[in-house]
Amino acid sequence: MGKDFTFTIGIVVVSDKGSRGEREDKSGPTIEKALNPIGGTVKKYDIVPDEKEAITSVIKEMADKLHIDLILTSGGTGFSHRDNTPEATLEVINKFVPGIPEAMRAESLKITPKAMLSRAVAGIRKSSLIINLPGSPKAVKESLDVLIPVLEHGIEILRGDASDCARH
Repeated sequence: MGKDFTFTIGIVVVSDKGSRGEREDKSGPTIEKALNPIGGTVKKYDIVPDEKEAITSVIKEMADKLHIDLILTSGGTGFSHRDNTPEATLEVINKFVPGIPEAMRAESLKITPKAMLSRAVAGIRKSSLIINLPGSPKAVKESLDVLIPVLEHGIEILRGDASDCARH
């Protein structure tokens, strides 16, 4: 990451128990700890129940009103009937970015075959990049390790700051 590169982060933890205060969130702090050293500052952090309307509402607020550069959700990407994060994300994005979850799954498959069960998606709404991360802190960290090398360039492109994407 460039020395002067800074960006804003929105964290949306999707958890029924967490939203009721019945479970301590460990994924959000994992995200902040991983991204702060590379210039990321959390602008909004929310824990919502795994309900499509709650998820879409907070993502829209972060993108449309707060103009957050990077919105990361954690949780709600599995097979459970209560897992609604990918559907909520698909409902609010303007552009689909399939390469990001493909890369996360490919790397995670090296660790566990269960990675193929992830339904995570990524996309763009206005000038915000939205990425679904898994719910466990360990899987969040592994996914962020895949993302960090490309975040600066992706965010610069969304901001209109990237000069040239071609290889030299």
